[in-house]
Amino acid sequence: MDIQSRFIDAGGVRTHYLEAGDGPPLVLVHGGGAGADSHGNWKDCFPVFARHFRVIAPDMIGFGKTDKPSPESYVYDQPGRNRHIADFLDALGLSGVAIVGNSMGGASAIGVALDRPDLLSRIVLMGSAGLPIPERPSPELLHNLHYDFTPEGMRRVIGGLTAPGFVPSDEMVRYRYELVDDPASRAALEAINAETRKGTLNYDEDRLRTIEQPVLVVNGKQDGVSILPRAYRFLELLPNSWGYIVPHCGHWAMIEATEDFCGAVNRFLGVDG
Repeated sequence: MDIQSRFIDAGGVRTHYLEAGDGPPLVLVHGGGAGADSHGNWKDCFPVFARHFRVIAPDMIGFGKTDKPSPESYVYDQPGRNRHIADFLDALGLSGVAIVGNSMGGASAIGVALDRPDLLSRIVLMGSAGLPIPERPSPELLHNLHYDFTPEGMRRVIGGLTAPGFVPSDEMVRYRYELVDDPASRAALEAINAETRKGTLNYDEDRLRTIEQPVLVVNGKQDGVSILPRAYRFLELLPNSWGYIVPHCGHWAMIEATEDFCGAVNRFLGVDG
């Protein structure tokens, strides 16, 4: 399949994105783990979704090939990511699109829905951030927040993001490690993690109740990063929401259970296969 690598100016941010397929736009927003980007997080989903949709997957600011402004001049908080994704959709001339957000990307989808509801038609939140976890940060999450920029540390990050028994390939470890093995990427990730520890990914529950778009809440049953109580709380707060829990799966349903996850999303968006 021909996946195009492209760049666009989104609110002054040179933004990299991948695109494939034809049909209604479907935007995929990756999470905030060390080494995350549009390719590593969504490459297995592209062949499935591109049968029905024009699939567009940006690298969020500070990730992948998108600009990584110095933390001395840019605050890597959730409001900034929300603006960036909204600016990205505006730059492409898109509105009323379906969006899938994983983890931090889910929090970004929520932010766009709250700030610019005209841009989104349907929302999939997969292992989404956006609500505080009713416990201290789990060991699984701490692997990412305390990433030490070593290959061994990246294996621990991946282990925390997946269900027990998942064995990452050496290629996956190397790819994600190399994505943050430069000064600009390292500085951005450290700033992102520092803001995450402040709780800036979380939204007021009364605001979440105002989201009117249909929402599919997907969660791995063994997700140690975005645990099931958070998914259930999203379902309680979002008035037009459905839930889909994936067994034997951690935080990466798009990687650990690609066919199951993509099938659920396709059905939610009204297509088969």
